[in-house]
Formats: sequence, structure tokens, C-alpha cells
Amino acid sequence: MKIRQTIAIILGATVIIWVLRGFGLLGFIPGGILWLLLLSAAFTGIFGIFQARWRRF
Repeated sequence: MKIRQTIAIILGATVIIWVLRGFGLLGFIPGGILWLLLLSAAFTGIFGIFQARWRRF
């Protein structure tokens, strides 16, 4: 459950930053930061899948 919450928080922050950057309010944030946030959400999801599998053993 905590992994899902972490993914939701990371994706939510990414969407908020992306929208505000599009409006020009956060134009100083480089695009690489957005990619890092998206990749961290993906890796957290992958880690959550493997963690659920490891719990069974």
C-alpha cells in the first residue's frame, strides 16, 4: 500500500510541476527534472512489484 501512495505522490508532483511549467510559472525548472520524476515513479512501481513477489517467500 505504501508503494502505491509513493507512486501517486511522485506522479502527482510531476503533473503539477508539468502544468505549472507549461503556464510559465515554473519555467526555470529544466525538463530533466521532469524526466527524473517520471523515471523515479516507474522504478518505484517496478520495485513494488518485486517487493510483493519477495514477500511470498
